[in-house]
Parts: sequence; structure tokens; C-alpha cells
Amino acid sequence: MHPRIPRQSAREQNGPPPVSPDGDVRLSAELTAVVSGARRRALRDGDRQIDTAHLLHSLLDADAEAYAVLDAEPQLPRLLGYLVQRSIGYGLRWQGSIEDSGAVPAVTTEGLSPLAAGAMAHACARAEHRADGPARGIDLLAAILVDPESRAVEVLTRAGIDARAVSARIDDRLPGGLWGGPPRSSR
Repeated sequence: MHPRIPRQSAREQNGPPPVSPDGDVRLSAELTAVVSGARRRALRDGDRQIDTAHLLHSLLDADAEAYAVLDAEPQLPRLLGYLVQRSIGYGLRWQGSIEDSGAVPAVTTEGLSPLAAGAMAHACARAEHRADGPARGIDLLAAILVDPESRAVEVLTRAGIDARAVSARIDDRLPGGLWGGPPRSSR
């Protein structure tokens, strides 16, 4: 009989996240920790790839700035409940399937679903455009909300949280807005 929770090697536990085997300097230390946490969640849940819901859960656990965006939501406890119970409840129908909305070709980065890989690239592009340092958790949170078919948006919607409203709050928080222009609140 095989254990339900796959064993992790020392390299998987302490090594770099699967985003890039050489380390990705485009990611802040906090975002690197988020990706590592998402990988551990995926392994624990028996999933082959990190999806956007894993990233959302890890962001809320490890990134104070991303958590602050959702902290005012009265439905936050419900959202956290769905994310925590993923392996025994809401997310069971996702097991064994790949997160892909079909909007883009299914090209994956090792360990990431197509949508999660796209979100990581989108977060890095946003940070690069702003030119204020590597991608942060808030960049990734904004990026995982872009595709309405992502698992992260599905969980948010199921919990009663409007992903577009969250995106607007993120845009207001980032200096210069999401893409480096004037902040939306000053228009």
C-alpha cells in the first residue's frame, strides 16, 4: 500500500521552487517562498502540478501584502475554508486533471499548470514594466485573477468574492498602478 502523501526528497523540501531550476531572479524572496509553499500543497494534495488555487492559498498564508487585499472581505473565512479543505472537499473534482482554460496553448513550466505558468510570467512582466524590483506576491495575485476560468477565480467566486473587485483593489495599491501608469485612484 502506498502512502497517501507523497514523500519529498530533501531537495524538494529545501531546494528552489520549480519555476526555474537555476533560480528566477525575477521573483522576490517572498514570492519564491509562496511558490515553494504551493508546491508542497500540490504534493500533499496528490496533484501533479501547482495550479492557481495552490498559488492563491500559499499567497494568503505567506504574503502579508496579498492577504491585506482580501482581509476586508467578510467572506475571507469561507474562502480559507474552501482552500484548506481542498483535498477532502471542494477540489476533489480537480484531482488528476490539468488546469487549463483553453485560452492559450497548453505549454507548461515544470511543475506548474498552464494557467499557473502564465500567471507567473504575467506577474514577472508586470514587475518588469514597473521597474521597481522583482515580482512580488501582489503581482502574482493580480495575475491569477486575470483568467476567469482559473481555479483561483472559481474558488473566490464560490466563496462569494468578486475577483474583478479584488483586481481593482490591487491596482489601487500598487505604486503607479499595475502597469506603471498613474494610480487609478488619482485619475
